[in-house]
Amino acid sequence: MASRLVDPSPRSYPPSVSFVRRAGPILRAVGETDTFADIQNWLLEEAATEREMLHLLVKLITRMKAAGSLVDRLTLHIGTLHPQLVGFAWVWNSNDGFCDEVRVADATVASDAYKLNPLQRIVETGETIRREPNDLSAQAEFPIMAELAAAGMTDYAAIPLCGLDSRNVITIATKSPGGFRGAEFDCLMDLFKLFALHVQRHSELRISENALGAYLGSGAAAKVLEGAIKRGAGDSIRAVIWVSDLRNFTKMSDALAPPDMLVLLNAYFEAMASAVSAHGGETLKFIGDGMLAVFPVTEGVAEAARAAASAAREAIARLEAYSRKIRVASAAEGQPLLRAGIVLHEGEVFFGNIGAPDRLDFTVIGAAVNEACRVEALTKTIGRDLLMTEAVARHLPHDVEHLGEHQLRGVSARMAVYGLPDDSSKRRARLCPP
Repeated sequence: MASRLVDPSPRSYPPSVSFVRRAGPILRAVGETDTFADIQNWLLEEAATEREMLHLLVKLITRMKAAGSLVDRLTLHIGTLHPQLVGFAWVWNSNDGFCDEVRVADATVASDAYKLNPLQRIVETGETIRREPNDLSAQAEFPIMAELAAAGMTDYAAIPLCGLDSRNVITIATKSPGGFRGAEFDCLMDLFKLFALHVQRHSELRISENALGAYLGSGAAAKVLEGAIKRGAGDSIRAVIWVSDLRNFTKMSDALAPPDMLVLLNAYFEAMASAVSAHGGETLKFIGDGMLAVFPVTEGVAEAARAAASAAREAIARLEAYSRKIRVASAAEGQPLLRAGIVLHEGEVFFGNIGAPDRLDFTVIGAAVNEACRVEALTKTIGRDLLMTEAVARHLPHDVEHLGEHQLRGVSARMAVYGLPDDSSKRRARLCPP
């Protein structure tokens, strides 16, 4: 029997805070020494080559401990620009030496824990906050002081990191009797002024990644940040192509007020895109009520085909589950409100920059994309929620049925089309044609 991995240092976070990764433990090597002046020189020189904030922070803490710092707990908080996140944070303590990276959701800023936290005060005022956790008045002002006191902390400081974003904050705490010595605290303040420049650099890079990822997709965003921004720049790749379209969009648009239609569209796109992402695909664009995504072939077409088919099943199931919760407008009694037509095709595509000199789009083009779009029209006439071409279906031999060969507009040869034997849309199509 395989042994189960045991977390050497279990930590719990609020529901709005999600764990990303961990580094450490940070241990001071025997005979290793450093000075605060050495750390300043490192921040001015070698530290600029570090691209990951987690690794940069671990190296900073390691050097601080080697210089004899009394810090026993350190957290770093960075604001960001993201549709769902308010920022990121890193949490280290000397009990186990580990440094955790976490994501902080938007919901955090509405919580009582945040409103009564020194971080919120700093965002509003920009002031440095220093308290003794054992002080009852400090605990009444900031409830987190009671937790720090219970952990043995005697001194705490929350320090704004000067820069363009007022949400960048570093906090330090110590268990040392009497707290931080005056000389060390002054040295730490000087270090953090330099460290703030690195934080700003990493923060701006993270904002760029988040913003581009939200609008372009993670793969396209990575390419743009790597410098692939010239018109025509890109690569030819093999991929399983996903094209989907919302059913009865025109009827729903006529029946619903624009705010209600936006709610439905967001629910539809969330079901589609989240399923694609969960199975390793990448959503490239939303076009009206349509969506284009790809599953790049990295370890074989069969794997990409199976991933895309699994994502399609999951997306359809998510739409049906959501439709059971809401009944706003329906084309016929018993028909789910939200239905999609999804097509999966495989082929060679060009993945890169296309458009005008001053207005580019990072997307995929090619004959395979055009063919997938043509097949998508058949989902209405055949009455199936999911169709796939032979290029995909051949890799799912026990889970598909042949639906005939069809002439596609603009495609010379007839194309064989397949569906799932258990496609529930067959029953709906007989009762209420799309």
